Amino acid sequence: MRKPVSRVLVINDEILILREFVKGLNAAARSLDNPLGLVFLGMTTASEALARIESDGDVQAAIVDDKLYSLDGGKSKKLQMTAVELVQRITRLRPEIDVYILIAQEQEDEVVDTLFAEAVDGYFYREERDYRGMYRIVNAEIQERARTPFYDQLKNYVWMAKDSWHTPGHSSGESLRGSPWINDFYEFIGEHIFDVDLSVSVPVLDSLLEPRGVIAEAQGMAAKAFGSRRTFFATNGTSTANKVIFQTLLAPGEKLLLDRHCHKSVHYGVVLSGAHPVYLNSSVNRKYGLYGPAPKQAILEAIEANPDAEALILTSCTYDGLRYDLPPIVEAAHAKGIKVIIDEAWYGFARFHPAFRPTALEAGADYATQSTHKVMSAFSQASMIHVNDPTFNEHIFRENFNMHTSTSPQYAMIASLDVARKQMMMEGYKLLARTLALAAELRDQINSTGVFRVLELDELLPEEVRDDGIRLDPTKVTVDISRCGYTVEDLQRELFTRFNIQVEKSTFNTVTLLLTIGTTRSKVSRLYDALMRIAREGRAARRLVQFPDVPEFTRLRCLPRDAYYCGGEAVPLLDEKDNLNEGLIERVCADQIVPYPPGIPVLVPGQVITRPILDFLVGSLRSQKRLELHGIVYDGYVPCLRVLKAGEEQGLKRLG
Repeated sequence: MRKPVSRVLVINDEILILREFVKGLNAAARSLDNPLGLVFLGMTTASEALARIESDGDVQAAIVDDKLYSLDGGKSKKLQMTAVELVQRITRLRPEIDVYILIAQEQEDEVVDTLFAEAVDGYFYREERDYRGMYRIVNAEIQERARTPFYDQLKNYVWMAKDSWHTPGHSSGESLRGSPWINDFYEFIGEHIFDVDLSVSVPVLDSLLEPRGVIAEAQGMAAKAFGSRRTFFATNGTSTANKVIFQTLLAPGEKLLLDRHCHKSVHYGVVLSGAHPVYLNSSVNRKYGLYGPAPKQAILEAIEANPDAEALILTSCTYDGLRYDLPPIVEAAHAKGIKVIIDEAWYGFARFHPAFRPTALEAGADYATQSTHKVMSAFSQASMIHVNDPTFNEHIFRENFNMHTSTSPQYAMIASLDVARKQMMMEGYKLLARTLALAAELRDQINSTGVFRVLELDELLPEEVRDDGIRLDPTKVTVDISRCGYTVEDLQRELFTRFNIQVEKSTFNTVTLLLTIGTTRSKVSRLYDALMRIAREGRAARRLVQFPDVPEFTRLRCLPRDAYYCGGEAVPLLDEKDNLNEGLIERVCADQIVPYPPGIPVLVPGQVITRPILDFLVGSLRSQKRLELHGIVYDGYVPCLRVLKAGEEQGLKRLG
């Protein structure tokens, strides 16, 4: 296994002093314990140091002289850059690395007060030359960042090999090991997955429901890494994380502003919290069947029209990589006292490379939910909730968190969150720089096929959001497949069966590829080879059938929660002659009806049904295109909608 390398930059303009410092610190590194491979490098200018920090992902710390000068025409000294300015620039570029300042002892009070308003981890006296002491401090701080308190404790406990007289029932895999029926599962999964599958019966591993030990410590380290005041580990995915926040911030009947293309968990959260949703229609790129962000103007108008709203939730970035210009939106919401929640499920890595920032928290959001498992090295369902809300009510949050969280969480999942945080702090910048390079390379390769074409930001943006300052996450690559001679379903099947390639998602004429920190050049090469082979087949382009747009939101007659919890009745979508059932027009839906793709609800509980909605649903059912309609009730083979009965509707409070 490769050992880590940790480079530490020493930045000083006096060459002789710099050489002495670097020589002394490297001598200390060789003579003392050095598990993380610390190596000290000398830099004489701030620009040289910044260039190295930007280009070298293994730089883990910097020791900066408090005054950096350069020779002016060989005669006099000129100040290059103050330590404060350099620290600020380092922090903007790589907030995760440790920064120390070299100061003169007689200037301690003056310098320290100024510097400690910045992100400085400590200071050393220039005159002391205590290289071993300096090395120990720098080494200890890097090791502190590299710790994984929960994972380390879990591993230590497993090595203790205690006899288990508690849950779970497999008892560290004993129930499977040697079984003539299921031993193959044990061998396939591996023994350690059962060793670490423990329970709250082991106090040294802490409790996710009331963390006071290693889980609390791991969450605290995650908060520092991701730039939040508080961070909570979630083992039910971001779907549950969104619901927990809703129930914390919203009482029944209170308003929530939300973009309509939010993940369906957001819409379920509306039902559970009893919120009064104010829906913002998504922008639509009709040429490619893509649903984008809600227009900025529509969001600002909704904020202005609903100053009594408690919260606003937006998805940034979207599934296709489109990112809101969040700061002005957050500022407008906060001006009205509205909390801002950002679903960052697809963008949790953004803190660790300047190409992706600002993150939602850096833009001022109160809450950010992240699917750590989607884009970092955590197990499926492992997510994080980050909190920067200055009026955060921890007691209410904790009660709601515990309401949704299993009392038997998967401990391997918690460990994977701890490990994912460590990786992003220690090598996230380097891995993301590699991913960005591979994304650029893949774009060029796909375009070189002459048949497949990567869509850039201008082509992805719906017309109504072109001036909204939206940016593109380059790790989401959307490919126009319309000239390849295959339907999108046939192309996906060809890639899967012939080339062993599975793509992330598709529309009628695009496929989306997701690059992650686990993407390798070999995978990029195999994908390019597959697309080039298909391109060389020279198939004639086929007519691709575009599916109708999801109808715009109509109106709510009652709160979604009230409608959902009514018994209702199932009414057929089609009459006896197989025509659209007009008796459904103006009825109130009791369920969430979601066509997938694109996954945007065409109906939510409490919404009034109109003819365009019925036309869309019937067209979807009759389409030859592969499409799922979640929420449809079947009476035998007859598709039905669950709608409110007249008496139920009369008993509910009407909206508007």
